[in-house]
Amino acid sequence: MKSRSTDILPKAHLWTDILLLNASYLIADVLRTTDEVAALDEHEINLLLVGNLLWVLLIYILKTYQFSRLSYNFNDQTGNLLKASLLHAFCTMTFLYLIKQGELHSRIQMGITYVIFFISGSAVRIILLLLMHFYRQAGYNYRRYAVIGNDEIIKFIIGFYEQRPHLGYRYSGVFEFTGRYDDEAALEDFMGQEGLDYVYCGLSALKNEQIRSIIQVAGRQKTQVRLVPDFRGFVSNLATIEYHDVYPVIDVYTKPFSSIREQTVKRAFDLAFSITAILAGIPVFALIILIVKLTSRGPVFFLQERSGQWGKIFKIYKFRSMYVDADKMGLQHSQGDHDPRITPIGRILRRSRLDELPQFFNVIKGDMSIVGPRPLYKYDVDMIMKEAPDEFKKILTVKPGITSIGQLKVGYATSVTENLKRLRYDMEYFGKYSLRQDISLVFRTVVVMMLGRGR
Repeated sequence: MKSRSTDILPKAHLWTDILLLNASYLIADVLRTTDEVAALDEHEINLLLVGNLLWVLLIYILKTYQFSRLSYNFNDQTGNLLKASLLHAFCTMTFLYLIKQGELHSRIQMGITYVIFFISGSAVRIILLLLMHFYRQAGYNYRRYAVIGNDEIIKFIIGFYEQRPHLGYRYSGVFEFTGRYDDEAALEDFMGQEGLDYVYCGLSALKNEQIRSIIQVAGRQKTQVRLVPDFRGFVSNLATIEYHDVYPVIDVYTKPFSSIREQTVKRAFDLAFSITAILAGIPVFALIILIVKLTSRGPVFFLQERSGQWGKIFKIYKFRSMYVDADKMGLQHSQGDHDPRITPIGRILRRSRLDELPQFFNVIKGDMSIVGPRPLYKYDVDMIMKEAPDEFKKILTVKPGITSIGQLKVGYATSVTENLKRLRYDMEYFGKYSLRQDISLVFRTVVVMMLGRGR
């Protein structure tokens, strides 16, 4: 018997979130005043009414509760909740400001409200996900599917759902569709007997006429058709599909951060983090400037030409960690702790990575990013181009960064071998962009700075 689709879950999320939003406000009010629960005044009641209406409007615009079985997971659900909560908070405060009632409502209480709401909303999502998992394990809320295609497509689809039993898909078999007249009747009988919810069609194994026939049969049986293209061998990158009229056009990402969304998120994070770091670090900047100036002659800052995105040359900013006549020693690479060009204070700055702090100004200018492969100067560029030209050309498609996987694992390169090693670690960063990954690398860098383990 075919499983019935339902929209109970989105409705459950909607009403649960509305109840939690109102309850969070009341709890925050009690925590702030530390008094017994008192009757809400007119302004508070109006705020709750507006807040409820605003939440319904925002989740409709953001499509917060529109999800598939594949996207119904903890990361996506909490991410959507956080996005909606932040936007709701911003819109609420803006509304209060516009009607000049901001002074009537405590900002602390509003902040506590949204913290409680997000934590409780996330907890509810964990509970619902676990309940759904156990419910499907018990044999309920499943979907039946069959596959039409070649052996590779069949193995891929079956393997995909076998590795994800929590999605609740049950395999009903393979159907050999050759396009003969009697095939349509046999397929319709097969769909009816098995009660199929989905049929997966491998496009590489079927002609257009066959696909049309399958869609017609599926329409009569209320079975959804999913077309699976086979890009193996020529598309190893991420891709998205856009519709140009009735034609699906596949957009293949040939370099990292190709999508506007990824570029916008990464640039916003770079600017926000850099400005915050500079403003919060003014005392540290002032102290380092004073120490560098008092301990060795020469300028406080060191400027050097480096190779940036697409090979564009820019000047990188650093606190000077070497003597002013270091270039006369004829050394190219860093010699580590025993490098005679480095000042005593410079060794401390390098180990703590504090010499890199001025590069936040490079990030604001747009020459660099917070996370990305380390920028190289011409000597290293020439050496690496001889050893690994293809990898280095790929590195040049993105902005260099203050920190990177290679910088954490290798540090300052003392030879061509270490430069290549650092380069290959940095290649690991080239995949699907994740703000969480950037934050994780920044956190690991801060740990290195605090422990003084930089090389």
